[in-house]
Amino acid sequence: MRGFGYDSCDLTGQLMNYAQLTPGERFSPTRAFGYYSQRLVTQPSLRRAIVRTLAGFLRLSGRDTLVIKHHQKQQLNALNENGFVHLGQVLSAGQCEEIRVHMQDKTLTVRANRHRHFTLASIPHDVSMADYQLEDIVNCPHILSLANSPTLLALAANYIGCLPTLSALSLRWSMPSDRASNNLQGFHRDADDWRYLKVLVYLTDVGLGEGPHIYVLKTHKMQGSVKLRAYSDEFVGRQFGSERALIVTGQAGTGFAVDTSGIHKGVVPNETPRLLLQIQYSLLPAYFYEYAPLPYHGPLKLNRHVNRLIVRN
Repeated sequence: MRGFGYDSCDLTGQLMNYAQLTPGERFSPTRAFGYYSQRLVTQPSLRRAIVRTLAGFLRLSGRDTLVIKHHQKQQLNALNENGFVHLGQVLSAGQCEEIRVHMQDKTLTVRANRHRHFTLASIPHDVSMADYQLEDIVNCPHILSLANSPTLLALAANYIGCLPTLSALSLRWSMPSDRASNNLQGFHRDADDWRYLKVLVYLTDVGLGEGPHIYVLKTHKMQGSVKLRAYSDEFVGRQFGSERALIVTGQAGTGFAVDTSGIHKGVVPNETPRLLLQIQYSLLPAYFYEYAPLPYHGPLKLNRHVNRLIVRN
């Protein structure tokens, strides 16, 4: 497999406070147990059994799955089999433009240094990734509407096993490689919850030079490890073959759903910046975050349970 540049494709750019998961000030034993309990169980069949049990309990408490339409069954089957599925154009070119225009003067923050703030017009040369504030994201046109669309909620519910929780939402610019820092990840796996699904949407056109996402098909079925680790390009090529590493390109508005417990990464752009929307649905909250739901006064009729961690209305 040929080498790829990369940047982080996780959701740590949500700009929320991390929970204190080790003993010390503000330590939360409940959050620590919630996070590390699912990290410690790496055997796939045991994880699936626990997910079925948790999802069954949550369905009994009112979090039933949503009816999935006939055309979505193929998407669900592909997602279960490969850990990845194309969703097509989930936003129009016009909607992507509205999002970019709305956010162009909003504050951006460096993921590695939350004290560095600037706007799109004045991004420092040494910055490789920058995230918008969650408050601006939830008030941006089309984003909450997409995250709460019946199509995506039904896909997430049927993949997870019950009505999902919207547990993370981010909007990130990735800059061309001449701005790249050393704080980057290679191929890796996420460990956010017992069961979760991320919907990624390109809000700019993404070709090979604009930092496409790469997903190694079927690796969501592999046994993980307790300690998170990075995988080299050479390891992925040797272990899985280049045909398993799917490079995802597409026009602005292209969406795809991924189970990022599988091996993946995001390539560093080397031509023009990339704007990526990330929506995470999960069985439970992501316990490494301390959630602070934001007021929402928009026109959408949002499901309170689905959105309880992100907004309150």
